[in-house]
Amino acid sequence: MQKLLTYGEYLKRKFGFRVKKIPIAISGFTCPNIDGEVARGGCTFCENDSFSPNLSKNKDKIFLNLKSKVNPLLENQLLQVENQINADRTKFTKELGITNYLAYFQAFTNTYAPFDTLKALYDRALEQEGVLGLSIGTRSDSVEDKTLEYLQELSKTKEIWIEFGIQSIYDKTLERINRGHDSKSVEIAIKKAKDLGLNVCGHLIFGLPDENKEMMLNSAKAAFDWGIDSVKFHPLYVVKNTALANEYKLGKFTPITMQDYIEVLCDAIDIMPKNISIQRVTAGIEDDTLIAPQWCGKSKNYQMSEIKKALRDIGYLY
Repeated sequence: MQKLLTYGEYLKRKFGFRVKKIPIAISGFTCPNIDGEVARGGCTFCENDSFSPNLSKNKDKIFLNLKSKVNPLLENQLLQVENQINADRTKFTKELGITNYLAYFQAFTNTYAPFDTLKALYDRALEQEGVLGLSIGTRSDSVEDKTLEYLQELSKTKEIWIEFGIQSIYDKTLERINRGHDSKSVEIAIKKAKDLGLNVCGHLIFGLPDENKEMMLNSAKAAFDWGIDSVKFHPLYVVKNTALANEYKLGKFTPITMQDYIEVLCDAIDIMPKNISIQRVTAGIEDDTLIAPQWCGKSKNYQMSEIKKALRDIGYLY
């Protein structure tokens, strides 16, 4: 029986103690396929203002992009970084006894802002007690070279990760989900980050519209070949106030079954180089915004027990 390398185990081996991610969401951040730079409405599975009946409430909000010349939100954003890290640090220390962290810039596209803003936010996060490094979620079309080069400089003394949404290598699929960029864009961005010595996590979604098992596995294999260091696997589920919800209601999209998801997940892990750490093997949402499939609304413990059983059946411990 072979034990799979989890991200938590990777961090523990490197530092000699447990390290946990603290998720951060910063106001003023958005995505280029939401704000119109490359598309409108965001990915079809993403709940955002474009599908909100209260869209008008955001008409006066300020959103940043790579062309922004000024940032009147910066002082508030810096406070958000401090407050969110401090709140979770207190919680994790008390409940889990963990005192070391990575600041995880998670919501929206966290390199889609002027470089001076990004540098200030990243630096502020690294100044917080117990923060050993950063993990930055982003898109391949939203990272400037100077940002990557700055992360390279930080990586000399800090644990630095950049997370790219790969989703699929099929441009037809990316167009169908309104991704706003092609697969080549992701390949180039990942290889550029790797050439700079950065740690890269790739996100893959199984169950995208019109994709079969072979296509999903091809996307996984390509991501592995591009040199990612860690991976997050997600099933595609439908939530309210999304374009995908409209497609589902019209019978134009059928969600992946739990059995099919677990099967393709196990096959992907089986072909994955075992030096790649696994950060996530499933996802779901346990509230009334979930439309389908219902198994994605079941408890994480239930999903994990089924996945672990399937992995054990093919010789892996997770």
